[in-house]
Amino acid sequence: MQINYSDSELLISAGDIRQFPSILLPQAVFSGRSNVGKSSLINTILGRKSLARVSSSPGKTVTVNFYRVDGKFVLVDLPGYGYAKRPAADKARWSALTDGFFTKNKNSDLIKTVFQLVDLEVGPTEDDLMMLDFLNRSGLSFAVLATKADKPNKTSRCEALLRLGSCGAIPEGVPVIPCSAKTGEGKEEIRRLLLQSLGSR
Repeated sequence: MQINYSDSELLISAGDIRQFPSILLPQAVFSGRSNVGKSSLINTILGRKSLARVSSSPGKTVTVNFYRVDGKFVLVDLPGYGYAKRPAADKARWSALTDGFFTKNKNSDLIKTVFQLVDLEVGPTEDDLMMLDFLNRSGLSFAVLATKADKPNKTSRCEALLRLGSCGAIPEGVPVIPCSAKTGEGKEEIRRLLLQSLGSR
């Protein structure tokens, strides 16, 4: 299968589970904490500069963003979690939206893979570990994207990758991919995993 990643469009930014679109296309989901670099990485994967909006205020937007890619799959951008300064009402909305996406989504059977983003320098936070635990229990296929991999020096990077790879919340066999929106590292490997999840080898 050939995919023109730049042929992408935002379908809807859904602030309520009733707004989730009914599109019979496979879905690839991106999840991660606020300020992990999710929007920047999505733009890099899609070869677009500003399709996914990069917020200057982490945790400001609580929506699930649905992007149709080349008419072949839907990239789902879940709202970032774990931002300490977010009001309690926004945290409740995040929980309802994210939980609703996985449990009340009429197209949940179309979720083919989840990319769980973790800041390589920071390592898995408590919120990351909770999300990884959910993914393990859900039975969904997932991979871990170690973002901002260009920031640490070579020694620190190797140590951080070893720590992340040995994290008990990441089962053996789950891919851990160092990536960087700045350098493009990991982009092709993520695209390869996307194709595999869509049924192409």
